[in-house]
Formats: sequence, structure tokens, C-alpha cells
Amino acid sequence: MGKRIVILGGGFGGITAALALRQALGPEHAVTLVDRRGEFLMGLRKLWMLVGRATRREGTRPLEALAGRGVQVRRAAVRAIDVRARTVTTDEGALPFDYLVVALGAEPRPDLIPGWSPAACNLYDADDVERIAPRIRGLREGRVHVAVLGVPYKCPPAPYEAALLLDDLFRRRGLRDGMEIQTSTVQPMSLPVAGPAACAQVEGQLARQGVGFAPNRRPLRLEGTAVVYDSGRVEADVLLAVPPHRPPAVVADSGLALRGEWIQVDPGTLRTSVDGIFAVGDVVDIPLATGMALPKAGVFAEQQAQVVAGQIAAEIAGTGSWAPFAGEGYCFIEVGGEQAAMVRGNFYASPAPQLEVTPPSAEAYRQKVEFERERLRRWFGS
Repeated sequence: MGKRIVILGGGFGGITAALALRQALGPEHAVTLVDRRGEFLMGLRKLWMLVGRATRREGTRPLEALAGRGVQVRRAAVRAIDVRARTVTTDEGALPFDYLVVALGAEPRPDLIPGWSPAACNLYDADDVERIAPRIRGLREGRVHVAVLGVPYKCPPAPYEAALLLDDLFRRRGLRDGMEIQTSTVQPMSLPVAGPAACAQVEGQLARQGVGFAPNRRPLRLEGTAVVYDSGRVEADVLLAVPPHRPPAVVADSGLALRGEWIQVDPGTLRTSVDGIFAVGDVVDIPLATGMALPKAGVFAEQQAQVVAGQIAAEIAGTGSWAPFAGEGYCFIEVGGEQAAMVRGNFYASPAPQLEVTPPSAEAYRQKVEFERERLRRWFGS
């Protein structure tokens, strides 16, 4: 009899695992992808949408397109994971499994910030970004505040990218002298996991562009577009806020071992506490040598999914080899002017991640654009 592999979540990890397993296994084995949204949009596109450089539609692809590659796609919300009965309950029915890959991601939680209202824009919500983009492009003068209000959050450099892209937008429009751009974070530095040297480079880039940076800002509440911190109040005409991210509620009741609120996995194999169940991407918490967690980023979810698919295929076929997840990765920091820097290296290194921040270049920007284009083409065919 064929095996039933169920994958929860249609992001980087879920799509990669589904396609890799479908390619590796015969048709007698069922590969089912479950996602409540029905479409995929890469996170990096939100910043391009913000400054009017690209549209949402250009980067959106229907998950149903994966059916043409032999993946069974179910558009449904996951309600429960029963690890004993080996069944996933969705609002469209139950799915039994032999293998399960949990790739449910992390959800922005603005409800955790007192006073959150539509006056603030959730920088990690595509609908909110679409809503605020005309306001941004209509500004002639004023103050923009990009505020990291809680941790963890996905793609750690993104808030600083947003500020730098806004700087670029206003300079190109000849409006920069009338615009004040401020960034703030609850953390002691911009990218703590990258270390002080890398943070100095990021914060130096902000300073060179006249973008303010304020660390250690603990928010107490929002009042419209103003943030009341424990150290004072910051007014703004536009507030682009980053709320803390949390795993979907179903994770807490899954029966899987947790590290805090997140799923605990083996760092190399991504195996959970239950045999035959794996978790990848933003829904997991992997501690590094420093005690900080591996950043939540699509490039890691993609690599982890390949590792998991290799293990499952090898177990089912009884042959094959796979390499463990090594903790190596990279991310882009777009700085404007069609240039980008890169943070890259080994996050699993000890006693601390071994990372570098490359100088901004046109080549790195080209690689960022190709990063999206190549995956959309490889996963969806266009």
C-alpha cells in the first residue's frame, strides 16, 4: 500500500517539501498539501508594493497549480493535529497520515499590542500594505515611523529595508528634505543574532541615509499612529509597525514537544518528538550556540524541507541518502538605488554564528529579484 504524506502550510517549506516528495516517490504514494489561503505570495514583495515598485498580483500564484505536478491540494484551515490517531482535522474534513510535515509558519499578532487600530499598518500583512501604499506615495512631508514592537518576527532585516526603500522613494521624488524616517526596536541592536559587527554595518547604512535608529524601545501602547514607549512618546504621520509573531493556535494542542510556544525539533533532521512527524520553517524554534533562535526566514524553511523530503523518501523507498540541515543561509537587505547587501554565513557555528554583511551592490539586488522569479518559475511554472 502507498503511504500518505500530509503537509500543512503552503509557504516556502510546504511547497518545497510537497514538490520534492512528489518527484521522489511513485504515484502509489499520496502527497497532500493543506493551506487555508489558496495562494502564495513571497514576503519580500510587500516592500516593493509599499513603495509602488511592483504589484501584488504579479507575485501571487494559486496553490492549485501544484496539482498539475501531482500534489493533492486542499484549501482548508487546520483545526487539530491528533498525533496518536495520526489524523489532521480541517474545516473540510479529516486527513489520516503516515508522515506529517508541519509547515504552518508564524502569524503576526497585532492583538498583542495594546491600542492597535487601523491607524497603524502591519508591515507583514499584504492587505495592510496595499491599504497604506497610496498614503505613502501621497506624502509630501511628514514623519514615518518603522517600529519593531515585539519579537520574534519573520525576516529580521525587513523593517530596516522598508525604511531604506522609503528613503530612496522620497529622494527620487525630491521630497527627502521634508521627510523624517525613524526606526525603532525592542531589541538591543538591529539584528542581534548577526552579532555586533553586522549590526554596526546595518545601523551605519541607516545613519548614512539619515534614517534614525532607536534600540531598546519597549512599547506600552499605540495611540493612533503614535507609539507610547516606556521611555516616551513618538508621534508619526505614518506608522509601519511589526507586531510579535506567534505560531498558529493549533500548535499548542498538537501533542508535539514545544520550546516555549514553538515546535521543538532536532536541528539537523527537523524531526519532532513523535515518529514520522517533522516540522520546518517559521513554526519551529531552533536554539543557536548563543542561546538565540535561528531567524525565521524562507531560505531556511526551503532547505529544511529538502532535508525532510529526503528522509521521508529514503524511509519509504528503503534507499537513498540525505544530508542534515547545516544552518547555513543568507538574506538580502535592499538599500535603494537598485542595490542590496547580503547577510550570509553559518548560523549553527559555535560559539556564535559566523556571518558577514556584504557591501551593497547591484549584483546582490539582481540576485534578490531573481530569488523570487526563479522560485515562482520552478514551483509554479511561471
